[in-house]
Amino acid sequence: MGQDLLGVLFGDPFAVMNTIGLLAFALVGSSKAIREEFDLLGITVVGLAMAFAGGATRDLLVTRVPLALQSPIEIALGLLGVGLAIALSVVLTAPDTHPITLVADAIGLAAFTTTGAIVATDAGVSAFGVVAIATINAVGGGAFADILLDRSPFILFDDFYASCAVLGGSTYFLAGVVGVTGSTAAGLCAAVTVLTRLAAVTRDWNLPTVQGLGLVEQ
Repeated sequence: MGQDLLGVLFGDPFAVMNTIGLLAFALVGSSKAIREEFDLLGITVVGLAMAFAGGATRDLLVTRVPLALQSPIEIALGLLGVGLAIALSVVLTAPDTHPITLVADAIGLAAFTTTGAIVATDAGVSAFGVVAIATINAVGGGAFADILLDRSPFILFDDFYASCAVLGGSTYFLAGVVGVTGSTAAGLCAAVTVLTRLAAVTRDWNLPTVQGLGLVEQ
């Protein structure tokens, strides 16, 4: 736990991004559960699921024990994000659609894309593996939270979301190819992901469907 705190304080890229991601996604997931009128336990479960499911899947893919099961600070950060969501629900009418939550979601997406890319690169996987694990880390929690909320994961049919993680993970890998590593590579990955996501939200970007391309009748 002490090492985790030192990592956050002194700028270890993984620790910083992981902290941001946990807080942001716990807040977003809890806000969704509050909108669905879940009780306090349900709000906490959905918030923690969104915060931890992607990272746990990432860790299992690189054959290591999920960090959520190793470090008490991970759970504490998730619970803090849940608390922030509850506090926002007191002062905001629709916290799940408020710009604060939308920006937090974009930041969480960027942070977890970056942590996934870092872990995958350290594990020595291929270029595809880096992008895939970065994307799974970024969107896995949101997909699991949607299942708990009894709806299809929105990343599969709506919005320009997972694509932002793909672009961010690709940026991290390409940065390494040209010799850019460490905090600089992490910053580039996060910047591409968050800026792309914010642009998608403000400009209403969506990937085309087969029906939208006119290939089949609607």
